Amino acid sequence: MRIVFAGTPKFAVESLSNLHNSNHEILAVYCQPDRPKGRGKVLSACPVKLYAEENNLLVIQPEDFSELQNQERFALLKPDVMVVAAYGQILPKNTLQTPRLGCLNIHASLLPRWRGAAPIERAILAGDKETGISIMQMNEGLDTGNVLLEKKCTISNHETAQTLHDTLSNIGANAILETLNMLPTLKAKSQQNNDATYAEKVTKDEAQIDWHQSAEQISRVIRAFNPRPISYTNAMAKQFKNRVLRIIEAEVVNRQTTNSPGEVIKYDKDVCYVATSSGVINLKKVQLSGKKEVSIKDFNNAYQLIKLN
Repeated sequence: MRIVFAGTPKFAVESLSNLHNSNHEILAVYCQPDRPKGRGKVLSACPVKLYAEENNLLVIQPEDFSELQNQERFALLKPDVMVVAAYGQILPKNTLQTPRLGCLNIHASLLPRWRGAAPIERAILAGDKETGISIMQMNEGLDTGNVLLEKKCTISNHETAQTLHDTLSNIGANAILETLNMLPTLKAKSQQNNDATYAEKVTKDEAQIDWHQSAEQISRVIRAFNPRPISYTNAMAKQFKNRVLRIIEAEVVNRQTTNSPGEVIKYDKDVCYVATSSGVINLKKVQLSGKKEVSIKDFNNAYQLIKLN
């Protein structure tokens, strides 16, 4: 098939690679324009663009796909199908109707659960035990199209957004090839809109630890916001001058406590037990603002007892 691919972040790269190395033809790769990154605000290409350029694929980066000239350029490519994976722009109706076989989206959830921008993080935050990939026929709604293929995977109690991202990226890359190869015989399944949930974009404020939540809830927050924006709390000890303590990794400890939420109840060698409203969290990897990420053992060796808010 003659394919136009649209995607921006690392999640989409494996799918693009699978398609590029198949018997299908990649006519062009659409991705978001280069954006300023880092402290120096240097214009940087996204992962999809980097892959495309390395493999001599045509890259197109419209600022706004709704502009008529961008739609006309897309139509001139005459694709059989458009494959979309975390592109980051809304496609106009005219574009959705241009490919002969429509536009297919690789979505990181089992639709209609977690439509929207952050399905991976929301699934972990909600304590879901299962998620997966949905290959969906795109329409004008937000992830409301009919589902052609679904692939499931479990979410372990140790899953982070990063590990689940990598798993789903791989599943999605294989699922889109399977879908294209079976496309004439697949029967699309409509979504049950009454069962829909929405995965809103995560914010930094959500990553602040509320020690009045349960240990299980706090564990989900820490795992859902790893690798970004990373959960955090305020280190209140005088020597830290109220600097932020980022929590990279932690685990739920199977014990109860009557200590106040946020109180450090054990601080020795390679453990740091913190009380919550129900249960105990053991910090395993942390990062004090302005310092490198370290194990709690190294942190304990470097600093005296801390108090958490």
